[in-house]
Amino acid sequence: MEELETKRIISLMSGTSCDSIDVGLCEVMPDLSCNLIDGINFKYPEHVRERLFDFFAQNVTLKDVCQMNFVVGKCFADAANVLIKKWGKPDFISSHGQTVFHYPFEDTLDEISLKSTLQIGESCVIAQETGCLTISNFRESDIAQGGHGAPLVCFADEKWFKPLGENVAIQNIGGISNVTVVSNNCPTFGFDTGVGNIMIDYCCNKFFGMPYDEDGKIAAEGIISESWLNCLLEDEYYYKTPPKTTGREYFSPKYIENALKFAPEDERDIISTLTALTAKSITNAYQRYVFPRTDIKGVVIGGGGAYNLTLMKFLRKYLPKHIELKTHEDYGISNNFKEVMAFALLGYCTFYGIPSNLPSCTNAKKRVVLGKITAF
Repeated sequence: MEELETKRIISLMSGTSCDSIDVGLCEVMPDLSCNLIDGINFKYPEHVRERLFDFFAQNVTLKDVCQMNFVVGKCFADAANVLIKKWGKPDFISSHGQTVFHYPFEDTLDEISLKSTLQIGESCVIAQETGCLTISNFRESDIAQGGHGAPLVCFADEKWFKPLGENVAIQNIGGISNVTVVSNNCPTFGFDTGVGNIMIDYCCNKFFGMPYDEDGKIAAEGIISESWLNCLLEDEYYYKTPPKTTGREYFSPKYIENALKFAPEDERDIISTLTALTAKSITNAYQRYVFPRTDIKGVVIGGGGAYNLTLMKFLRKYLPKHIELKTHEDYGISNNFKEVMAFALLGYCTFYGIPSNLPSCTNAKKRVVLGKITAF
């Protein structure tokens, strides 16, 4: 194997909330530690973001898929060029892309698996517009080995938290919530716990004309509807045994509108209850699928949910009292750019041919090198 060297990598990520393209200039070292040098949140052009939500509503044509793959690639390149202008060219770019469809289910067609995933943001456009070698398409290799293609951040969580010697749950709360459990008692494992901000954001936009509940202020003004909360928690996804993954395809606008038919009248109560749903579905997942395998000392929150003070309050209420609740910032990792840092690490591993999926998290048959390399 080629001797590992420290690399400067611009990492690009847009998650299920689709609120911005997160861009980070990262330094990844041979020991696979990662340092964030600079990071920005690059807003999608207004009409591009609107078109992306047509994808999430599954209201698009093949023409739209073709065109938007290149459009999003240009947006990702523009985002990278902001940091390139400031810091100069990196050694390469690592791009997660924008997930527009993810299908991790066991269906078949003529006995051929239909498991699949699609992240748009054409890597050739990024490479040509930036003049940088670009690594992309990280999920496909895992799916080709029978995995779910997610969660992939577990690899970074293991590298960064295992040396601390503590049993912890690393909980990301983006549009969807996912956990990685790093323990001295068992191999690292992880899964999507369910909804994160996706239902909260949808209803904030629907009822208040706001993209999200800043600091959890709206939720703090409402009252939890325990009956509706219990109804929402009966969804079959929460009872599926890990490894498992989910996304907007499941928790779709249609799903949310159906759920709202049984919602309380007060719109603030709706936001408060959906915030409790995120917290309670996370802690229920621990009770069912984490605590029977290992004890944990702490829960480390990252993603946009770490900034929702009401959500953090609910998590503290629902978690066992002996478990510490912290954020990534307590460990010197950016709450906002943690996933960017993780995909910089995955890009580094692709560059050097290092397998970077964890079958205990994705259910793949074996460990594989993730990602595709695009020259310029």
